[in-house]
Amino acid sequence: MKIISKILKLTTVFIMVLSITACSNDDDNNGPGVQTTTVVDVALENNLTSLAAALQATGLVSTLEGTGPFTVFAPSNAAFTDLLNATGLDLNNLSTEEEALVRNILLNHVIAGATISSSDLIASGSGYTNTQATGPNGENLSLYFTTSGGVEINGMSTVTSADNTATNGIVHIVDTVITLPTIATFATSNDNLSILVDALAYADTGSPTVPYINTVSDAEAGPFTVFAPSNAAFASLLTELNISALSDLDTATVNAVLTYHIVNNANVQSDELSTGTVTTLGGDITADTSNFTLTDPNGRVSNIVTSLVDIQGINGVVHVIDKVLLSPQN
Repeated sequence: MKIISKILKLTTVFIMVLSITACSNDDDNNGPGVQTTTVVDVALENNLTSLAAALQATGLVSTLEGTGPFTVFAPSNAAFTDLLNATGLDLNNLSTEEEALVRNILLNHVIAGATISSSDLIASGSGYTNTQATGPNGENLSLYFTTSGGVEINGMSTVTSADNTATNGIVHIVDTVITLPTIATFATSNDNLSILVDALAYADTGSPTVPYINTVSDAEAGPFTVFAPSNAAFASLLTELNISALSDLDTATVNAVLTYHIVNNANVQSDELSTGTVTTLGGDITADTSNFTLTDPNGRVSNIVTSLVDIQGINGVVHVIDKVLLSPQN
């Protein structure tokens, strides 16, 4: 509360200084004073005191008062309360490690270099962009948005007040803090990857169980590089194998197939992929960067979907492919 009080006092002083400056400019016959209203000011104007306190605690106020432009998805006070209650974090008493975590979470709400309005998002329908938060190897984390039922971010946070403009960007108020995304975040938020999620869950039911869902949901796991088959890729596989559902296969077979899509202990972005052998959890596949393809041990070729690469999570990166890779077939 002391931090919030100080911020509000500083804001009042700031506004008074601007008013005085404006009057002074008018008196000098230089025209109306030009007032700068940053995304931080917009947050305070909308009573987002918890966000302001978090920015202050992590040293990000000056960053978001910069030139920008910035697009900020600003959590409501209630959203921050939920986060703090769930994590036990105390903004007035953060350890060095906790401060770094909160700072990264805050940066996961910021897109730099663009002013993206709600109409821009709606016109796009859905897609990925990068935030200022970072993951493995310092790569910027991805953000996935959909607009079919309002603007939703990473399948967890909805815009409740859009297009609050500032001189250095735009602020969209959201109802939930956008936590650092995992591979599971992107798999579950994009409907075009729903069959992959089903396949992971089905493999988990085997004995002994393979904890795919828990692993890709674990922010501390990995990093992994995942070649994620689209729903269309799985549908094509069902036709190829002449089956009606993945559950027609035993869990061990599905597990063996899935392992050919995962590279362990590596966060390989698309520009880091090289032609030649790629060692997955299941065995070797072959990459061809000139055609942007992957070939499984059976000589089956899958295209890497160039518009759906480098989907970066805190525990690894996802590249979407158009054909399921198979383990060696007899």
